[in-house]
Amino acid sequence: MANIKSAKKRILVARARNERNKAIKSGVKTAIKKVESAVESGDKAAASDALQSAMSVIGKAGSKGVYHKNNVSRKIARLSKAVSAM
Repeated sequence: MANIKSAKKRILVARARNERNKAIKSGVKTAIKKVESAVESGDKAAASDALQSAMSVIGKAGSKGVYHKNNVSRKIARLSKAVSAM
């Protein structure tokens, strides 16, 4: 266990960031699953709506530093490709 005050603070900050990042990643996964399920069901309108919201969620996760920008770009590209291939 940390004895120095700054080390104790770093532990608290790291824990808070970890929880925030976990919540953001969970939201991204949920958004991706919504797009994929709409693509599987064959509903073009629902898939495009889900894609727009997923792009927003994924982009925000990238801007907050949860995902690398290339990872964000790859996720969006794969989802866009799946929706446009319908």
